[in-house]
Amino acid sequence: MASIEDRWFSARPGPDGKKARKPRHGTGKRWKVHYIDPDGRQRGESFGRRVDAERFKATIEADIVRGVYIDPDAGRRTLKAYGESWLAAQTFGESTRERTESRLRLHLFPVLGRRELGELARSPSIIQAWLRGLQATLAPSTAALVLKNLSAMMTAAVDDGLIPRNPCRAASVRTPKAEAPRVVPWPGPRVAAVRAALPAGYRAMTDCGAGLGMRQGEVFGISPDDVDWLRKMVHVRRQVKIVGGRPLFAPPKGGKERDVPLPESVALRLSAHLAEHPAREVGLPWQAPGGQKVTVALAFTAPAGGAIWRGEWNRNTWHPALQAAGVTPGRANGFHALRHAFASALLADGVDIRTLAEHLGHHDPAFTLRVYCHLIPSGQERMRSAVDRALGGDCPGIAQGGETGS
Repeated sequence: MASIEDRWFSARPGPDGKKARKPRHGTGKRWKVHYIDPDGRQRGESFGRRVDAERFKATIEADIVRGVYIDPDAGRRTLKAYGESWLAAQTFGESTRERTESRLRLHLFPVLGRRELGELARSPSIIQAWLRGLQATLAPSTAALVLKNLSAMMTAAVDDGLIPRNPCRAASVRTPKAEAPRVVPWPGPRVAAVRAALPAGYRAMTDCGAGLGMRQGEVFGISPDDVDWLRKMVHVRRQVKIVGGRPLFAPPKGGKERDVPLPESVALRLSAHLAEHPAREVGLPWQAPGGQKVTVALAFTAPAGGAIWRGEWNRNTWHPALQAAGVTPGRANGFHALRHAFASALLADGVDIRTLAEHLGHHDPAFTLRVYCHLIPSGQERMRSAVDRALGGDCPGIAQGGETGS
C-alpha cells in the first residue's frame, strides 16, 4: 500500500519534543507519496499540499486494486507533442486535416500546448477555464469544434494508456451551445433575379443548386458525362476543393456519391448552357495535392479555362450578382442558399425527409429534419382529414370521405 512522507519534518520529535527539521526543510514540495506499482517498482510522487498527496494516494491504491493503474510518468508528454503525433496518425481527408491543424495551432496549443497530459487528466477545471477564454473570441460553434478535437485527442491518449480518463468528458466541462440560425429559403423570384444577374456562362449553376440541391463544389465539378439525359438522372460524383492552396477533385462531402432526379426545366436549361458553352477538359489531382491526376470535361470552368476557385468566384462573380439583384452578400446568402431553396420546394410539395436527405447527400435524415423541420407544411388540416376518413363511417353526421352530413 502507499504511504505519505513529510519531507520537511522528521516523524520523530527532537529533544525539545518538537518535530525536527530535515536538511531540505523549506525546499521543494513537502509531501511525497511512496508506493509500489504492479510491476514491483518503488515509485514516488511529490506534492505541495497534503490534501493533494492524500487524494493521489487514495487514487493510486484504488487503481492498483481495480487493475486500472497507469504509470504517472506516461502522462508527462506535453499536449502539443502528443497532439502533433495524434494528428499525423489520423486518416481523414487532406482538407479536414488542414482545418484541424489550423484549429489546434491557433486555438489549442498556444494556451494548453505546454501542459502535461496527466495534469490535464487530473484537473478538468483547466479545460473549462481554457474553454471559457476561447468563447470570448470564437463563435460557440467554433469553440465546440475545437473542444471536440481536444476530446478526440484525449480519448486516444486514454486508449494509448497514457492517462486514465478523458477530462473533456467531466461534468464540469460544458460544451458551448450554439443557437443554429433558422434557415430562411430564397423565394423563386430571388433565385431568378440572381440567376439573371450572373454572367451567361454561369447562370445554369443556379439551376444545379436550386433545381438539383448540389453544393457549390459539386457544381464546380459536374460534367456532362454525369448526366443521364435518357433516364433523367444526375450522378453527383465529385467536387472541386482547395487543399493546401491548390485545387483538386474529390468525392462529394462525406465521400458519398448520389443520384438526383433531373427535372425537365433543369434539363432544358443545362442542355442549353452546354450548347452555348461546351464543356472543357480540366486535369486535377484526385483527393490530395500529390494524388493521381484525373482529367474531366467540366460544365463550368474559369474564364481562362481550368477549374473554378471558390474564393475568387464568390468574390468576383457571386457577390456582384447578389448586389445587382438587391441581395446583401453574406453567409446567409452564399451559394448554399440555393440548396435551401431546393429543400423548401421539395418539402412544400410533400417530399418526405428521408428522400430529401438522399437528394441533398446527408448521411443522417435526422440532421435534415433538424435543419428543415420548420419548413414542413403544417399538418393540422391533414390530421383532421385523416381522422375524419378513418372514423367517418362510425360517427353520426360524418360521411365516409370526411364530408359532414346535413
